Amino acid sequence: MNLIKEHWTQKDVENFKTYLLSFSKGAEKGLWEQRIINTKLPCIAVPSPVVKDITKEISKGNFIQFLDFWVWDNFTHTSVNGGLICKIKDFVVMKKYLLEYANKIDNWASCDLLKFKITPKNKELYYNLSQECIMSSKPFVRRLGVKILFNFIADNNYIDKIFNILNSFEMETEYYVNMINAWIFAECFTKQREKTIKFLDSHKLNKFTINKGIQKCRDSFRVSKEDKEMLLKYKVK
Repeated sequence: MNLIKEHWTQKDVENFKTYLLSFSKGAEKGLWEQRIINTKLPCIAVPSPVVKDITKEISKGNFIQFLDFWVWDNFTHTSVNGGLICKIKDFVVMKKYLLEYANKIDNWASCDLLKFKITPKNKELYYNLSQECIMSSKPFVRRLGVKILFNFIADNNYIDKIFNILNSFEMETEYYVNMINAWIFAECFTKQREKTIKFLDSHKLNKFTINKGIQKCRDSFRVSKEDKEMLLKYKVK
């Protein structure tokens, strides 16, 4: 199928859906994918490399018009949408589509597949966007807010802000939000070790997050044996 189009019609979209199904690994694999992702959407088990190639081809044409159809019948459709949104160069336009996307998703994978091109010119815009998402009542929008912050860990101008944000999740109860908080804590430890150790002395992370974050550090090949032992004293019983 020709995916590089300057004009998308409803018929084109229906043909696209059929074309995408041709790459499916079958119903059994789809059910396995659905359990792993924990989504209410059907899953058709199209391999990630295929999804990336298809997304890349669509992006060579008028992919904004494709996005306007909001194809959302299964998880693979959402993956294509997410990949295309990240290719929008205009931040204002990207934000519009991203927030609509974020408010529709129901699983961690649809959030974590998003990869943003953050530059010195748009960095503060993305940081402010992360703060907006973190204030959401929807868990996967909050997860997205934290996901954006991974791009700021190595920047000394932002690391303390990240720690303050993590502390603001002290009363968080959603599993997938706590999990990404544990993940970003572990990333902070590997990239900003001294500052993270200092943070540990006065942190307000909830029990699940700090213990899971320490576990992630202890499972990482980027953390020394000595630090893995040292971190045990911060575990909450």
